[in-house]
Amino acid sequence: MFNLVSVALLLVLITASYLFRPKKNSPPSPVGFPVIGHLHLLKEPVHRCLRDLSHHLGPVFSLKLGSCRAVVVTSASAAEEFLTHQNDIVFANRPISTLGVYAGYNNTMVSAAPYGELWRNLRRICTLEIFSAARLRESFEIRRDEVRALLQTIHAATTKSGGDKEHFVRLELRPLLSGLTFNIVMRMVAGKRYYGEENEEAKEVRELISEAFVLGGFTYVGDFLPVLKLFDFDGYVKRAKRLGSKLDKFLQKLVDEHRRNRGKTEFENTMITHLLTLQESQHDYYTDEIIKGLVQVMLVAGTDTTAVTLEWAMANLLNHPEVLVKAKTELNAVVSREGRLMEESDIATCKYLSNVISETLRLYPAAPLLVPHASSDNCKVSGYDIPRGTWLFINAWAIQRDPKVWDEPEIFEPERFDSEESKTHHHGKFIPFGMGRRACPGMGLAHLVLGLALGSLIQCFDWERDDDVAVDMSEGKGLTMPKAVRLVAKCKSSPILDQVAF
Repeated sequence: MFNLVSVALLLVLITASYLFRPKKNSPPSPVGFPVIGHLHLLKEPVHRCLRDLSHHLGPVFSLKLGSCRAVVVTSASAAEEFLTHQNDIVFANRPISTLGVYAGYNNTMVSAAPYGELWRNLRRICTLEIFSAARLRESFEIRRDEVRALLQTIHAATTKSGGDKEHFVRLELRPLLSGLTFNIVMRMVAGKRYYGEENEEAKEVRELISEAFVLGGFTYVGDFLPVLKLFDFDGYVKRAKRLGSKLDKFLQKLVDEHRRNRGKTEFENTMITHLLTLQESQHDYYTDEIIKGLVQVMLVAGTDTTAVTLEWAMANLLNHPEVLVKAKTELNAVVSREGRLMEESDIATCKYLSNVISETLRLYPAAPLLVPHASSDNCKVSGYDIPRGTWLFINAWAIQRDPKVWDEPEIFEPERFDSEESKTHHHGKFIPFGMGRRACPGMGLAHLVLGLALGSLIQCFDWERDDDVAVDMSEGKGLTMPKAVRLVAKCKSSPILDQVAF
């Protein structure tokens, strides 16, 4: 009898605690299914899909992605609240990915490392030893050389058919732009160039990086339904392990090569040489694994993103010839009248060119959902209770096209960035490189490459649309939001190329 009373009392207490527990105010969520949650709702392109869901659910909503809880943010004010001030540290973590485990040194690279001492050290290295103004100044000749090599390649293509400079030549731009950005980063990192070089090593490296993009990001269903990793039906885990092994072998080869050849001219002033020098006095901070991880981040995060942005910029200019004319007029006034090619030092003077780049990044951010964040503690943001371990997706693409923030947001209009006042006004609403302490540390390098490359292409060539048909601006699949249809344009060399020596 006593046991029955005890059990009954216990049940009453459990029921009461459940009924009278503090109610959690969770973000709104659509109807989902058992086990998979809302995975079935995610359609390519995902940034557009999530923007459409926000029209029904509001600027902050939640999704159940298999076993993972996620919050999606599509408003500038909410994004600031999640990633700045008191919540900055709470959401400074990153979710764990399968690819990061096997190909990213167990998620210890600067882009994926959890918030803590390791990440702070990696961020310090990036800020002071890789992307500082002084380090970038030391490598300006590499960027100039590679941009000039691109100009020579295009110039040769415009003159090889009979040498008639009056006729336009059709070019597919993406391979040229990808080669440019990859060679710039590889030369800065290791003193090597792999595009334009037809040897086995160059071919192997290009294939490795291509596979990293194919497998990259949070696109693997097993990251949301871990049981799938046990069976590996699609072979993703096997491919990730193989890629990780190949990448590590390649990166270690680069490090060892630099270690053996310290002092030789071709290995001077590279990022690896600089980090190996620091390794001698601070070995715990500059292990081989940390150096390899930093090199991998540079190659994966700093190449395709910039090439894709350049392609979008050229596509925008071709669809808006009046903007192209205005940008070329500015460059002629600043640079061409002196009978020389553009230099990095001219970027600050070419305000309209900078506006064109900013407007391209607004409409076509290379990371439309940024890199996912994860909460390290329970918190309350925008009036909602967010549990620990929640993934956070900031839809930068949607925020930068929000009609509540931007006038005529779908229109390509570089003039919107004309004044310093407008730049201040757009703070927090223009976030192509993220915001808060996990913002992209390579933003300065990206602006240098984008400014010099795009400015040089405008200065040195006349451009027209292929067959005078509007360029298709639809977005393709992929982490960096590439164009669905590769850009083909017609160009011919400008007179400036007859006046200068490369």
